[in-house]
Amino acid sequence: MNKLVALCSVVLVAAVSCAGADVRPIVDMKGVNQASYDKDLQECQDYAKEQSGMGSTAAKGAGAGVVVGGLLGLVTGGNASGIAQAAGAGAVIGGAGGAFSGNQAQEAVVKRCLSGRGYKVLN
Repeated sequence: MNKLVALCSVVLVAAVSCAGADVRPIVDMKGVNQASYDKDLQECQDYAKEQSGMGSTAAKGAGAGVVVGGLLGLVTGGNASGIAQAAGAGAVIGGAGGAFSGNQAQEAVVKRCLSGRGYKVLN
């Protein structure tokens, strides 16, 4: 179980390191004024920061993970220590998933915002 918790911690760190609102999408810059693009990108990133991001969705995911992990530990007949470990692993997995989802939502806001302003977003 400790190996599982360690693996889940790595997943959480990887999810947290995603760009979220600070994403810099690949944009076709042909004919684009760099100064205008930089200003628009900053404004779009600011809009994305208003979107529920990594922190709130990670917390919700971690909470759900604790419940699911604890129930799995209980169902599999674990003792108190096993149930606690399963709940901890569930929290890490749920938190990582929530952080990843929050980052994806923020990145989508930035990309849609830039597209709406006429930029050709390639990714």
